[in-house]
Amino acid sequence: MIYRKTYVEINLKNLKENVQTIIKNNSCYKYYFGVVKADCYGHYNNKTVKAIIDGGCNYLAVSSLEEALEIRKKFKEIPILCLGIINPKYLDLCIKNDITVTIPSLDYYNNLKKYNNLKIHIKVDTGMKRLGIDNQEELTILYQKIINDKNVILEGIYTHIYKASDEIETNRQFQNFINLTKNVNLKEIPIIHITASEATINYPKLPFVNGCRLGIIMYGLIANKLNFKSTFKLISEVILIKNLKKGDTVGYDGTYQAKNDEKIAIVPIGYADGIIRKNKGRTVYINNKEYEIVGNICMDMLFVKIDDNVKIGDQVEIIKDINHIKKIAKHLNTIEYEVICNIGKRVPRIYI
Repeated sequence: MIYRKTYVEINLKNLKENVQTIIKNNSCYKYYFGVVKADCYGHYNNKTVKAIIDGGCNYLAVSSLEEALEIRKKFKEIPILCLGIINPKYLDLCIKNDITVTIPSLDYYNNLKKYNNLKIHIKVDTGMKRLGIDNQEELTILYQKIINDKNVILEGIYTHIYKASDEIETNRQFQNFINLTKNVNLKEIPIIHITASEATINYPKLPFVNGCRLGIIMYGLIANKLNFKSTFKLISEVILIKNLKKGDTVGYDGTYQAKNDEKIAIVPIGYADGIIRKNKGRTVYINNKEYEIVGNICMDMLFVKIDDNVKIGDQVEIIKDINHIKKIAKHLNTIEYEVICNIGKRVPRIYI
């Protein structure tokens, strides 16, 4: 039961169709990794994961063992890759729950116990300077050790493109991968995945690659010509209307002052829900019309400057659709990922 009419509406049909559209337009891959980390980029729930699988993803990727184990409770068969580093002392859980592990360095591998049937993917660092091996000699040594180790199953190798908007840099990363894996028999490795969302749709598949990772693109938040559908809408309502006289101030510190007699709607959502104070000055939608957030956003409420067309009980679209998310990101000087991931667990998700 939702007593505070503030919730996120997740459109599962649109999500499934987005995934289908991506795969249809990139049908040259064999493995499509649905990246469901960070609670499916703020979408939450196994219903979201199911829509991604139903759309055609045949592998899942997460950032932590916690995420992997939670998903495995519901989805018993689909393979799951952990993109982050798992503490070696918990690798027995990975074997027990069929979780594939990322090997980010030679040192990490050397510290492993002798685990039977541990599925692994080697991470290669081609320029991000985060996780992975960026030295050909180290990678060669690691590869030779792994192929002679009967306790592990080398299922995949991958890298991450960190600046897909830059064609020169991206092609340099592609070449770095080729150079670094010169002494690795890629033909003997079942899965090779290099591109994530943006690089997948903007660059041709490399001949030796057979997998791609789909993350934010599944939710339509990538500039492209594929006409993606909105999957995420944040809704609240007008709970009170205040009539201001010219000169009245609003909220903490009185940062907004009425220039004329005005109406202010009180909306029950605030920074504790993920609508941080920097959202002041951007717009929300009420009855399909844009209205401005004014005054300092409170922990649990915010203020919207309205007109006579707005009534108590009217629905407020705090986040309306894909285009609105992009406008909000620009206002906050951030990326679309952060806009939706910021909306916390206090806000219920309703699935349609």
